[in-house]
Amino acid sequence: MLVIPHKAPLPFDPAEEKPEAGEDKVVEGFLETFHGIQETVLKDSGHAERAVHAKRWGLFEGELTVLEDLLPHYAQGLFATPLVTHPVILRVSSIPGDILDDEITVPHGLGLKVLNVTGDRLPGSEGDTTQDFVMVNGPAFNTPNAKMFLTNLKALAATTDKAEGLKKGASVMNRALESVIEAFGGESRTLKSMGGAPMTHPLGDAFYSQTAFRYGDYVAKFSVAPVSDNLTALADKSVDVKGKPDGFRELVSEEIARNGGEWVLRVQLRTDDKSMPIEDASKEWSQDDSPYLPVARIVVRPQPSRSQAEDDSLSFSVWHGLAAHQPLGSINRVRKDNYKAAADFRGRANGCPMHEPKTALGVA
Repeated sequence: MLVIPHKAPLPFDPAEEKPEAGEDKVVEGFLETFHGIQETVLKDSGHAERAVHAKRWGLFEGELTVLEDLLPHYAQGLFATPLVTHPVILRVSSIPGDILDDEITVPHGLGLKVLNVTGDRLPGSEGDTTQDFVMVNGPAFNTPNAKMFLTNLKALAATTDKAEGLKKGASVMNRALESVIEAFGGESRTLKSMGGAPMTHPLGDAFYSQTAFRYGDYVAKFSVAPVSDNLTALADKSVDVKGKPDGFRELVSEEIARNGGEWVLRVQLRTDDKSMPIEDASKEWSQDDSPYLPVARIVVRPQPSRSQAEDDSLSFSVWHGLAAHQPLGSINRVRKDNYKAAADFRGRANGCPMHEPKTALGVA
């Protein structure tokens, strides 16, 4: 039986965005910090990486099909026309900006790029035909706003070129602390971001946008959740990657090569302006008031993971997309210039300019 929100979704109102005082200075701080992370990694490895979501565990092609019979509130933007199928690119990753041994456990990331998308575009993505989603395996961000996020990022940036042995020790300790906190019903997003995330299979995760977006006439958060039997069997499944620097990459690549996978893309509509803030990304929106409901299905056939060269040519940004899915809130506003600058840095340093694919990986 179809579940619907208890309240009608609130209409999109651009006046609800409230930029912070001095947000331009925060953007400058991010530009400087992201650039520092990338410069350090380039110096250490000889290869430029993303400032966040740097380590690729898998890069795959698939298809996204909009579901039929969506309620009008859900048939918005990219999802307005039923049964339309788009090529997609999925990138599974860890979220730090340096290439860590997989024994150092951190939150998992998912980049989703939908191709052949038409409609009015966001500023800076004019002429493209893609819609990007950038997600993490937790429903809320670890800080409420960009200013506090910058403080955390600077602390993490200071560890970019530290000895991996120290990071492994810290990761073991932080995982132990996190398990104690969770045993008492709590959670520390800070510990998880600093090597305290559980050592579980990435393909069993549900991923979340964490931040708010315009959803046509409304506002929403996005999620991608596994639905095929092979992937749901991996939910919260503990794995052992000790002694395997690329253990998660091996697990992800082997599973998709054998079985492929299926996911649903879900939407949580905003139904309350108090309990579902736009500017505070650390506030989880209640699924009792407004559940995540599927609007599209993603299918990835069995295939090998794609190459480093193909990954180098891609960038994922929430500002690649339709005006109907405009990113909202403090965290998203500072992402715009920073994601572009980070992608441009990689393009220059690696001699591989970014491009938005039209029909498939490697096709401009």
